[in-house]
Amino acid sequence: MRFLMSLVLLFLMVSCTTIRVNYDYDKETNFSNYTTYNYFSDLQTGLSELDERRLVRILDSTLQSRGYRLAEEPEMYINILSSEFRNAPSNAVGVGIGGTGRNVGGGISVGIPVGSGGIQRSIQIDLVDAQRDALIWQAVAESGYRDNASPSVREANLKALVKKVFSKYPPEHK
Repeated sequence: MRFLMSLVLLFLMVSCTTIRVNYDYDKETNFSNYTTYNYFSDLQTGLSELDERRLVRILDSTLQSRGYRLAEEPEMYINILSSEFRNAPSNAVGVGIGGTGRNVGGGISVGIPVGSGGIQRSIQIDLVDAQRDALIWQAVAESGYRDNASPSVREANLKALVKKVFSKYPPEHK
């Protein structure tokens, strides 16, 4: 029963995490030409060592399930960058005046922030053509982040992030 409750809690925590992803890519690139990948040897992700290993393991699993192979001399390199920032608390002030006929009314609305802004983490994933040393695809994902999250929650959040990031890879040419 305790395991089931933990699983439900984990699901709720992951599902409540909104992940926003922005994509960009070189529209002249034929992505079907790429079958091998590796990571830049001087990878400086900005993640903790444990989160970096988790993310690389998840990326490997995702790419290999799509038919890509990890290679010593790859056709594309992967670079990962991350940063953390605090969202400003949401608040608002509004003024309104209105009326009909002889009745005139007005009002002021003030939003009071409840708590402080949450911590957000941005993870950027770059795919670089190894032969040309040119950026061919980039995704920047932003999501909520809790520094004190358990390892299983961290893993689940990174899996959800990678799934969303690679949902639009390879890009459809239009």
